[in-house]
Amino acid sequence: MRFAAVLNRDGGTLRTTDLSALTDRMRQTLEAAGHSIDIDIVAGKEIVAGLDKVAARRDIDVVLAGGGDGTISAAAGRLMNGKKALAVLPAGTMNLFARGLGIPQTIDGALKSFADGEIMAVDIASANGRPFVHQFSIGLHARMVKLRDNMEFASRLGKIRASAKAAWTTINNPPAMKVTLTVGEAEIVTRISGIGISNNLFGEGHLPYADNPAGGVLGIYVTVARQRGELVRALFDMARGRWRDSDHVETHQADKAIVKIHTGSKKFGAVIDGELVKLDRETTIQIHPGALNVLVPAQAAQAKAA
Repeated sequence: MRFAAVLNRDGGTLRTTDLSALTDRMRQTLEAAGHSIDIDIVAGKEIVAGLDKVAARRDIDVVLAGGGDGTISAAAGRLMNGKKALAVLPAGTMNLFARGLGIPQTIDGALKSFADGEIMAVDIASANGRPFVHQFSIGLHARMVKLRDNMEFASRLGKIRASAKAAWTTINNPPAMKVTLTVGEAEIVTRISGIGISNNLFGEGHLPYADNPAGGVLGIYVTVARQRGELVRALFDMARGRWRDSDHVETHQADKAIVKIHTGSKKFGAVIDGELVKLDRETTIQIHPGALNVLVPAQAAQAKAA
């Protein structure tokens, strides 16, 4: 296969990686398996232009994207409904989409898996037309991300510490939002502290990522906890993947959901694949089954096809 890689030198763990050594290993690993690869290393502000450039090429089969969640999400959006496949280099903090695809969590392990990997079609979702691969969220998560992004950190561990500090601050001053959530034929008017809508249902018993990335449904998680103790338990259940055991998280599934904000939306943001964005008064979230081709380890493709 013909690969074109775009590496965001300012994104994820690539900020502290020896990129010269990494690109040498990328070439050695893929060329030894009979593939070819072109590699572009770009700054964060140039990532969109870099992805647009390779997505428009007709002489490649796979776009290999490396960086944080925003880089992967941007790459997926450009490859949606196209023939080219996305290869996800796990260079983010949690790499949740990559985990759902069965991609090894070390960069070298991922490269080796791409060398004999297989292409499969998985789902991608959208919020008011903006594609995302992992999750759209409002409330708790959005406030945590806003607080974390105002902190300084220079490493993956630093980001985890900042996230923990932001979570504790949010728990002590949680958002309260009145919303109308439309799921299928049901219309729910409620006051919530958070809503997360994922590209496929999160699996049980592990970090929040989908066990089946081609399941064809949105996972809709409504957090109704308001007191500190309830919020701590709810967040703990989420982190452990114990959604169904939680008394404070309501779970739904559908192929489409509409979220209407009755509380002033301007003072709240939303998070799409880890990036803080403007929250619209009304957001329509949809799943697009099989609209994204991805390169995954051969054993992962075989397991998901079984």
